[in-house]
Amino acid sequence: MGLAKMDDMHTLIGAFVEKSVGLDHEYSKNDYDFEGWHNDWKVCRHKLWTLDGFRYAIIKKTVAYIAIDEDAYGKPIFEKWNIKQHRKF
Repeated sequence: MGLAKMDDMHTLIGAFVEKSVGLDHEYSKNDYDFEGWHNDWKVCRHKLWTLDGFRYAIIKKTVAYIAIDEDAYGKPIFEKWNIKQHRKF
C-alpha cells in the first residue's frame, strides 16, 4: 500500500488498486524538471507515494510504470503494474 503523508495530501491527483496484490496506491503530479538528468527520466510525469517516500512513475488508465532503479547509463528501469479502479481527483 502506498499512501501519501499528511503533508503531501494536498498534492494528490489520483489513486488506483494494483491488480496483482489488491493494494491501494496514491499519486501526485511530478513537478521536478530533471535538469541535468538523462532525458529518459523526463517521461516520469507522476510521483507514486510509498511507505518510505515516493518513486517516479508514469500512470496511465490501466497500467503504471514505476521507476525502480537506473541502469549504468542513468536511464530509468521501469516495473510494469496492471492497475484497476483508477480514480482521478
